[in-house]
Amino acid sequence: MTMNEASTEAAVLVERRDRVMIIKLNRPEAMNAINGALSHGLLNAVRELDADDALTAGVLTGQGRGFCAGMDLKAFARGEDIGPMGTFIREGSSKPLIAAIEGFALAGGCELALTCDLLVASKGAKIGIREVKVGLFAAGGGVFRLGARVGLTKAMEMAITGDHITAEEAMTAGMLSEVTEPGAALDAAVAWAERIAENAPLAVAASKALVRAASQGIDEASLWKLQEQHTRTVFSSNDAKEGPAAFAEKRAPKWTGT
Repeated sequence: MTMNEASTEAAVLVERRDRVMIIKLNRPEAMNAINGALSHGLLNAVRELDADDALTAGVLTGQGRGFCAGMDLKAFARGEDIGPMGTFIREGSSKPLIAAIEGFALAGGCELALTCDLLVASKGAKIGIREVKVGLFAAGGGVFRLGARVGLTKAMEMAITGDHITAEEAMTAGMLSEVTEPGAALDAAVAWAERIAENAPLAVAASKALVRAASQGIDEASLWKLQEQHTRTVFSSNDAKEGPAAFAEKRAPKWTGT
C-alpha cells in the first residue's frame, strides 16, 4: 500500500488499495473546507480514478476530525478558483464512489457526500445543508438531491431550517448504507468498495449509470436507449468472456475492465 502525495495538490491525497482508490481531503486545520487547491485536487483525483482500468471503485473521506465543513469563505472572498468542485458535483464519477464521513459533512461538504453513490458515517456525525442560516442556499445540488436520499418531508425540513441530522437519523431515513463506531467509517467504506471491486468494472459502471439515470426521473424510453448503449459495451467486452469462463473453471475471475 503506497501513498501518492504528488496528487497535483497537497490539499488532496490519494491512496491505492488493490482495485480501490482512497481520496482524502487534506485540510484538517480548516475542517477540510473547500478552497481552490482542494477543488482542483479532488477533480483531478476523480478523473484519475475514472481513467485507470486497474481501479473499480473509490472512497472519499476527510483527514482530521471531520469530512468537510463546506466552502472556505475566506478563499471564496479572495477569488480562488473552485470551478472544478462544481464540475465534480454535477458530473460525479463514472465509477462507484463511497463517502466515509466522520464528525460532520455540512453545507458544501454534505453536497460532496451526496455526489457519492453510497454513504457511510460514524455514530453522531452531523450531516446537513446549513446555507439558509447565512443567507444562501445549497446551490451545489444539495437542495434537490436530498429528497432522493431522505424523502421529501425530511429534505424539506433540512433545506428550510438549516438544521443537521445525525448519522443515526440519516440511517433511519435511508441516506446511509452503514453507521459505524467513531473512527471506523473509512475502513467500513473501503470494505464496501472492495465488495464492489470483486465484480466486473464495466458491468459495475453500467449498473451505476442506469440506477443514477432512473433516480433522476429520466423517461423509460431514454432509459432503454441508455441500457442498449451499455449492453453493446459490456456484453462485447473481454470481461464478459472472462466471467463465464472463470465460473465454469471454478476460479476467481481476472477482470481487466476491457
